[in-house]
Amino acid sequence: MDLKQIIRSFPDWPKKGVIFRDIMPLLKNPQALKYSVEEILRQWGGKEIDLIAAIESRGFIFGALLAQSLQKGLVAIRKEGKLPGETLKVSYTIEYGSATMEMQKDAVKQGQRVLIVDDLLATGGTAKAAAELIERLGGVVVGFAFVVELLELKGREKLKGYRVTSLVTY
Repeated sequence: MDLKQIIRSFPDWPKKGVIFRDIMPLLKNPQALKYSVEEILRQWGGKEIDLIAAIESRGFIFGALLAQSLQKGLVAIRKEGKLPGETLKVSYTIEYGSATMEMQKDAVKQGQRVLIVDDLLATGGTAKAAAELIERLGGVVVGFAFVVELLELKGREKLKGYRVTSLVTY
């Protein structure tokens, strides 16, 4: 299945010079969604994974489907101020400024092997922050699974040393 034919592109959004890759048509298409999840499962099949960590917000969709398919737990990596209880925070730079992500302190146990999932890899700042949070909690990041990767933004370079997979590249 050619996911590029399903994913929409919006030039100059949210600002001039940016091409926004919209996965909403993929989510609306049950065959494309099923195919996407199955392809990520194929890429990560046979790997020892204890937990799926999903990055807010579209990563939650793919993360939940993968966790269900693998019969593994799902933990959330969210924007600052969205999680109750004690959290760890990491601040970082993104395409349009800066951001802070957080996880609950009891989300990952020492030594748990975690696959980080999100819809899109751009500059890699959010993904790198997610890895830092998991590792600070004692988890082992087995890698990253993305649906879309924007090659010109070189996010993969920030994730050197980790296994990174993506279904579609632009």
